[in-house]
Amino acid sequence: MTRKIIYIVDDEPDICQIIAQQLNQHGYETRTFQTGQQASAAIHRRKPDLCIIDLGLPDMDGISLVKEYCDTSGMGVIIISGRGSTTDRILGLEFGADDYLAKPFEPRELVARVNSLFRRLEHINHVSHSGNKDRKARFADWVYDPNTLTLYHQTQTLSYELSSAEATLLNRLLQAPRQVLSRDQLLHGFADPFDRSIDVRMSRLRKKVETDPKHPTLIKTIYGAGYILTCEVSWQA
Repeated sequence: MTRKIIYIVDDEPDICQIIAQQLNQHGYETRTFQTGQQASAAIHRRKPDLCIIDLGLPDMDGISLVKEYCDTSGMGVIIISGRGSTTDRILGLEFGADDYLAKPFEPRELVARVNSLFRRLEHINHVSHSGNKDRKARFADWVYDPNTLTLYHQTQTLSYELSSAEATLLNRLLQAPRQVLSRDQLLHGFADPFDRSIDVRMSRLRKKVETDPKHPTLIKTIYGAGYILTCEVSWQA
């Protein structure tokens, strides 16, 4: 079995070493970088399965790096940062990060969150191969491929690579069209299901699939109950 590759981007070598040692002990392959430019160059040569990014980098704001990776790469992203406020966490999720861990933290907790992220991806793959093998979900004007986590428009030249968190939520909605799903049902399996994360991630999905995200028609909020995908879904090769 091929080992997952994880890049660690933090300007403190000691922290990089501690994280890398913990992840190596759990079977992951790691590489460490002290600047955003070093990490970007390495990612262009070989994209990892996951990138762990500190926001306080010496050569650039880590949040711009997060946005770049989440918008273009489709790989997993976990933020580690001394900025631990709810506002900072929401900002990180708004830019597409899969998780956010405030410093200081126990390395074992980071490992647990990494494991959780990869379990979500494996679950997505399992769902996509359970009765829908090699099929794509078609809903409204969109086509979603759970094998590549790619969402694209059927008539316009629009396509997106979803983060694992976005893909998890979309998969759950697609498996239960026109059914109200509670926050607990949608957040089940996330390592850190703090209350606002569902709203932030749904907002990112709506910006992709809705004509007017401020007045959604596909993914609606049922206040006090949860969310609902309002259209039919068909799975086709």
